[in-house]
Amino acid sequence: MRYSDELLDEIRSRNDIVDIVSQYVKLKRSGRNFMGLCPFHNEKSPSMSVSPDKQIFHCFGCGVGGNVFHFISKVENISFVEAVQLLAERAGIKLPTDNNAEDEKRLKLKARLYDLNKETAEFYHENLYKPTAKPAQEYVKKRKLDNNTLKTFKIGYSGKFNELYEHLKKKGFTEEEMLMSGLIKRAREPGKFYDAYRNRVMFPIMDTRERVIAFGGRVLDDSKPKYVNSPENAVYSKSRNLYALNVAKRYSPKEIIIVEGYMDAISLHQRGIHNVVASLGTALTEMQGRLLRRTSEKVIIGYDADGAGQTATLRGLEILQNLGTDIRILQLDREAKDPDEYVTKYGPDFFRACVEKAISLVEFKVKMLKKELNLDVVNDKIKFLNEIAKVLAKVDNKMEQEIYIDKIANEYKVSKDAIYSEIKKLLYKDSDNNNKKIDNANKQIRNIIEEKEKSEKKIDEKTLRREKLIIYLLINHNRETYERLKNNITPDMILSDVNKSIIEKIYAKSELGQVNAEDILNWFEEENILNYLSEIMATDFEIDKVDKCVDEVIQEYEKEKLINRRNEILKMLEGHSSGEETANLEKELNEIIIKLARIK
Repeated sequence: MRYSDELLDEIRSRNDIVDIVSQYVKLKRSGRNFMGLCPFHNEKSPSMSVSPDKQIFHCFGCGVGGNVFHFISKVENISFVEAVQLLAERAGIKLPTDNNAEDEKRLKLKARLYDLNKETAEFYHENLYKPTAKPAQEYVKKRKLDNNTLKTFKIGYSGKFNELYEHLKKKGFTEEEMLMSGLIKRAREPGKFYDAYRNRVMFPIMDTRERVIAFGGRVLDDSKPKYVNSPENAVYSKSRNLYALNVAKRYSPKEIIIVEGYMDAISLHQRGIHNVVASLGTALTEMQGRLLRRTSEKVIIGYDADGAGQTATLRGLEILQNLGTDIRILQLDREAKDPDEYVTKYGPDFFRACVEKAISLVEFKVKMLKKELNLDVVNDKIKFLNEIAKVLAKVDNKMEQEIYIDKIANEYKVSKDAIYSEIKKLLYKDSDNNNKKIDNANKQIRNIIEEKEKSEKKIDEKTLRREKLIIYLLINHNRETYERLKNNITPDMILSDVNKSIIEKIYAKSELGQVNAEDILNWFEEENILNYLSEIMATDFEIDKVDKCVDEVIQEYEKEKLINRRNEILKMLEGHSSGEETANLEKELNEIIIKLARIK
């Protein structure tokens, strides 16, 4: 049985690799990743890395690696198909069967809904520029949105009664498909339909694969509700997506800011702050938390300053803390009800300064508890210190924990020993409640097959590392990086046969559409290639600036090309002292020497 890429992606997205591996291996956070003892070979020091953002694992000891399907397949000693079935069952996803017409119909409907949503987004966006869209045009002008922003986020306008219905009908979409999307509703009069969104500014919601999955519509008058969002359907689940993550991911952010509303995210993006997403509703869900953890190493919560915003912040903190995320809380230092108003009033530099000063979870909890409790009352003070001990018990970094304990002990006149004692009690209880034996599977495989070792012995380490770096850049960075590398580095310039085959496949697949890092491992069935690729994806190439790194890689190939040509010319000039051909070669040689001198 071969399952579609779309179905595999859905199953994988609902089975976070850190959660799955944690059921077999005790993991401990190490910077951006998690480390643990590899279950596939005997070891005393952890050498298996699990990456939440790339959703892969790789053991630097025995070389085993892959995605969540490959891990389950190895640890349970079952086939890839059986691993897919096991994880699908865990996620509550019903798999299609060869003879199940209903399953086939469901998959086709999803594909049609993606097409329908894309067509709708284009229709609404084009509507925004028409004379009939004056109210919407006034709104975007009032919100100071420029044309580039309107196009980036495909912001649009929904007009009167059944314009969209008529348009989709002309495009060949059925009434069943329209009704399933939630964009069209059935009228009371038999056989009549009307648009769900009318006279609203439209915000298409896209997933990380750039597919339009839903819409949010803002009213242009005083009617209620102010915002109407798409109902959940075959392609859209509010709890599993984040607005603007498709845009934020292009910038490979090390930290990401989560805000409440569409306009908060859009306004910040327009002003050059691109590491921003919005939750689709104020309550952050666990699945959204996993998406954030996969995307960046630090999350900054920037919800509104009102009561609802603070309540949402606390809920979000609990979810992100339980997922092992590095959390900060944004504190706006000037009067503004939300990030949109702040950045519009005071500009991006002041907003960035607030981001730099975002406070830790401990500091935020202290601030909130101070508001709720009267520390002059003994019982309240005891409650305050007990709550703080609970927060400190979850701080993994011992140095950070020590600093907070010192600060709290000095500020609130309580002994450090008392705080340590309370923390130890909490940790002991937690450890006792969660003590699980680690299941093991002692299957060990070789790092790479002998053929690959032989073929690459003749290639120097520097060249091999550079070729691996190219693969890493193609997998982990945006379309612009891909285009620059593809236009300057062809597969025939790659010396390693393994690297060449991987790069050729990435180039070929990328020509068919946007490619995500999560997809790459599904393209290869050979175990040695999977291990090799997961090693590349798990390697820290210490890239400071991506553009500069790409420049340097391209420059190295240009330099090698010039040196090879220079050596060819020198060989051709041996024994030749005159003639037109000699003069031309000498001229070319001089040009090459000048070019080489310019390359640092």
